[in-house]
Amino acid sequence: MTAHAPQTIFLKDYAEPHHWVETAHLTFKLSPRATLVVSKIAFKPNANNLGDLILNGEQLRLVSVQINGADVPYETTDTHLTIKQSDLPQEPFTFEATVEISPETNTALEGLYMSSGMYCTQCEAEGFRKITYYPDRPDVMGVFTVRVESDLPVMLSNGNPQASGDGWAEWHDPWPKPAYLFALVAGDLIAHSDHFTTIEGNHVDLNIYVRKGDEDKCAFGMGALIDSMIWDERVYGRAYDLDIFNIVAVDDFNMGAMENKGLNIFNSSCVLASPETSTDATFERVEGIIAHEYFHNWTGNRITCRDWFQLCLKEGLTVYRDQMFSGDMRSHAVKRIEEVLQLRARQFREDNGPLAHNVRPESFVEINNFYTATVYEKGAEIIGMLRRLIGDEAYYKGCNLYFDRHDGQAVTIEEWIKAFEDVTGRDLTHFKQWYSQAGTPRLSVTEDWADTTLTLTFTQTTPATPGQDVKKPQVLPIMVGLIAPNGDEVVPSTVLEMTETTQSFTFEDLTERPIASILRDFSAPVILQREMTAKTRAFLLAHDTDPFNTWEMGRMLAKDTLVAMIIDGTPPARDYLDALKSMLSDDSKDPAFRALCLALPSQDDIAQTLTDAGVTPDPMAIYEQREELRHTLATEFKDILPGLYAANDAGAFKPDAQGSGKRSLRMSVLALLTLNDGGKAAQTLFETSDNMTEQAGALTALLSAGTGQEELASFYAQWFHDRLVMDKWFMMQVASAAPLDAARIASMLTEHADFDMKNPNRFRAVFGALHGNHGGFHAPDGAAYKLLADWLIKLDPLNPQTTARMCGAFETWKRYDADRQGMIKDQLNRILATPNLSGDTTEMVTRILGA
Repeated sequence: MTAHAPQTIFLKDYAEPHHWVETAHLTFKLSPRATLVVSKIAFKPNANNLGDLILNGEQLRLVSVQINGADVPYETTDTHLTIKQSDLPQEPFTFEATVEISPETNTALEGLYMSSGMYCTQCEAEGFRKITYYPDRPDVMGVFTVRVESDLPVMLSNGNPQASGDGWAEWHDPWPKPAYLFALVAGDLIAHSDHFTTIEGNHVDLNIYVRKGDEDKCAFGMGALIDSMIWDERVYGRAYDLDIFNIVAVDDFNMGAMENKGLNIFNSSCVLASPETSTDATFERVEGIIAHEYFHNWTGNRITCRDWFQLCLKEGLTVYRDQMFSGDMRSHAVKRIEEVLQLRARQFREDNGPLAHNVRPESFVEINNFYTATVYEKGAEIIGMLRRLIGDEAYYKGCNLYFDRHDGQAVTIEEWIKAFEDVTGRDLTHFKQWYSQAGTPRLSVTEDWADTTLTLTFTQTTPATPGQDVKKPQVLPIMVGLIAPNGDEVVPSTVLEMTETTQSFTFEDLTERPIASILRDFSAPVILQREMTAKTRAFLLAHDTDPFNTWEMGRMLAKDTLVAMIIDGTPPARDYLDALKSMLSDDSKDPAFRALCLALPSQDDIAQTLTDAGVTPDPMAIYEQREELRHTLATEFKDILPGLYAANDAGAFKPDAQGSGKRSLRMSVLALLTLNDGGKAAQTLFETSDNMTEQAGALTALLSAGTGQEELASFYAQWFHDRLVMDKWFMMQVASAAPLDAARIASMLTEHADFDMKNPNRFRAVFGALHGNHGGFHAPDGAAYKLLADWLIKLDPLNPQTTARMCGAFETWKRYDADRQGMIKDQLNRILATPNLSGDTTEMVTRILGA
């Protein structure tokens, strides 16, 4: 066997495989360190591209290879098995192989591995090649039959159960699928079961499989699954297509969840939920992720990607679908604000740094490194823009045409866009540029008022990104409304379609000059640059009818306030304080919305705002002034905080929009109230609460105020047996730490008996929180930089995927002063110099250093 060096894969080089798969029959003889995988794969030569049989395979011990039952010459490297075309039949043939693998020692959690005694798989993107030799690419789709042999009581795979006996079970999936959608689970599991009848009259058995002791955390997830099935039938007309739908909760999982056909595998944190152990945010996350994976049944499974460059085809569309579902289940206004907060925090950050890339990348070394906010969140924004431009009716007609035309196929972005061109008669070539041009457009606007006409002139520019210096204007749907000086809306929301670098739009026959509400509902993923006075922002905060822009005005006032405090010590503006107080006191507004208005911009957000203004951010100054503003709000609002806290007691816990909204505002108020009362209210709530939202909220309020050590110990004593609650315990301590203490606390927690670096959830609980603690991560001594680099070097040999993703903590290093840049660069170079560093991590660090 010879070594195979990593290589760059280019979209332009795509070619069909030499062979198509018709059927695949797999037998798994499970054993922790010596699982035998016997494969019988029916291949059909591709008449359009004849050539050698080239199969992917990594970390496999090959036992035997045959073609049509006879031995055949072959060659292997550490990544491929090849049989020359001259040694193959000219007609369809059967390839048979037996390999041995070791699930127990597979710490990368990719392929077939073990988690707490359970066998499970993760094959997206390229994990199937660690199970057996196969053309591991998404455009090769076959019908799978799987036999599992084990002494474990539960044995699952894709599709429908076909037969079973003592120590074995067979599954058959009638729908052709690529290898990345393959799944297998075997373990001592308990099923929480229900059923569903589709609009087509088909009965579907539903199961959530969990470890013993987690049975009481499945009911909410099952309800979310049924809601998702109902919603997809009602909104998209898509019914489920198998006799059974299974979900399995797995403790050790690199991702949130995986949409394998008929057998979704979930990170336990994304499916298990109970009032006592889960916060409202967890319930909402579980609901959204279950919906996302279920919606993949059509947008990802029945229609999949031709190649991994098209990843946004399934992920962007499915994220958009789960966002719409969550809005219907809860509040579209609140969900939209939360979506934009995530987009700005993750995707805009990506677009502004060395990891910027197209929504559809043009090349990659490791596809695992492109499961990014750009592919997912920006991909979803593109779907939303398309819908705004063509309208709801055309959008759903286009979707139906896409489903009908491409069912059972592996397709491209071009084929997705073509469905909407055919429905609308529009040429969407310019719009499609969103998939091929990286970066976040900056949209500036000027206003001109003459007689009875308001003219808005927009200019768009997009900064250079790695590999793309020259940018073209994008198609931008800009939603605008006009509000009269008395607060009345005189022009309702109107979508302006911008296609040029500079473009003007006029509003005529107005009786007086209005205030323009621009980029309503955040109608395009851009950075709006608009000169506005604090008075105008306060006016829109009070009178805008668009919830997103109402919130945005309050956020801009807060950012302006913080920037002024940081740069020249200007005290908080009275307009901001009075407008925010008025908003909080308005009981007609959704409590969840008011909680979002009360939340201050993150430290990272302020750092980027200062960078955009040409100011080098000082993380310590950002932390100190943000804390100063928190204390100012606590003092300014001291007369209304106790009343708000009492009025938003939601009573008996229900994980619905109304209850979670009240608790959200109550916990936001408690954080400020704790600064005034020395923690009395938080201590009382911690001791008396019957739900995790309030208990964790009270503890966080105390820790953020510099107290709470007794409560922290009590929390551990109460919950040390619950692994998911313990993730919260680890995370809260680091996230709430003062900057100069954060690295020390994180380091101390890595020595705790309950810290397990092999578990991605626990590793992220500590080091994701350290990165999220902006002041702590960027403390002037550089201790956090070194600590994270130390642990990434330790983790890389065990789990390259998690290591590579965590390297993203360093991506904004060019923002900061020379000392911090030097310290981060030293750590990145130290990681890069590590012997035998994985390809995943090598690519990420190299790209980050390329800044």
